[in-house]
Amino acid sequence: MGGHAALGAVVLWRLRCRPVARRWGNCPDPGGHQHCLPVADCAPRPCGRGGVVISPANAEHEPVARFEGATKWYGPVIGVNDVTCTLHPGVTGLLGPNGAGKTTLIKLLTGQLRPSLGTVEVCGAPAWSARAKRHIGYCPEADAFYEEMSGRRFVLTMARLHGMSSAVAIQETERALQEVGMTDRADRTLKGCSKGMRQRIKLAQALIHHPRMLVVDEPLNGVDPVGRQSLMQLFRDLANRGIAVLVSSHILGEMDELADRIVFMGRGRVLAVGSLGEIRDIFADQPLHVRISGPAPRALAQELIAWPHVQSVDVSTGKSVALLVTRPNEFFHRLAETVTRGELEIDQLETTDVTAEATFNYVMSAAARF
Repeated sequence: MGGHAALGAVVLWRLRCRPVARRWGNCPDPGGHQHCLPVADCAPRPCGRGGVVISPANAEHEPVARFEGATKWYGPVIGVNDVTCTLHPGVTGLLGPNGAGKTTLIKLLTGQLRPSLGTVEVCGAPAWSARAKRHIGYCPEADAFYEEMSGRRFVLTMARLHGMSSAVAIQETERALQEVGMTDRADRTLKGCSKGMRQRIKLAQALIHHPRMLVVDEPLNGVDPVGRQSLMQLFRDLANRGIAVLVSSHILGEMDELADRIVFMGRGRVLAVGSLGEIRDIFADQPLHVRISGPAPRALAQELIAWPHVQSVDVSTGKSVALLVTRPNEFFHRLAETVTRGELEIDQLETTDVTAEATFNYVMSAAARF
């Protein structure tokens, strides 16, 4: 897409987003943002064939976004199928293979598409309405810039398209640029900005109007490791202020550190929602990979191999013991009691397959069997 056409698309979306009045709808505490909440919640209902949905502990506060039976058809093709879930402040990772429905779900959430069936709401209003878009910040995967424009001018233009006065737009532009760490570099032309800098400018325009929901599509693509860590910290900071951040990414490793909750999608359906630990727990039939280190790993291995539910022991690493454990709750309970009595000495314990990548593989394998 050429620069003029690309900016035209952003301008059109912004004009549709302009609020009729400055209001917060049903969204709680727009100013404070001091909540620490669960991030995603799904009603305990079937998700169709192959669907595995769990309900995280509780969602005590009103959600920022809500999907209720949301379905989208593209002619005979189903983009998303009967999606029901809610998003709360915090970081939610959106994961799934290509064609899973992630892009369609994002377009429904940001009001670019209307559902064929069901509802999608943001802060109590239909996601495609001007009232809802007042609360949505959107950072797309593709760039949409005038390449000759400076980053500061681009963000300022977006602020003006939100209906801000010149003085307010300048003030909010400086705030947003400072928030994303671009104050000193924002006068560069966009064609001269690195991938990470361009991502930050896109984030600044998404945050210019103090949204309650930030949707970012593949924000870490092409960004160097230092830039990735910096962007991830920014998302965590925003979540700590009470913003609901939805991050769609193919980089599964970063989700381990970044996301409070994960939404796994496949074939247009939500297959599982919850923390990595909660989702891993539903695959109790799969042995859990555990690694334990201690001052005497071989003695530790000799002790643990005799325990029930320890399927295998590997001491090839020398400094630690790798275990395959069935019924992990019983194993960890016995381990805690044994260590407390002083009968075993351990330095560190970790579960090596409670990761986004491992859990993703479990979910996809389970879905493929149906």
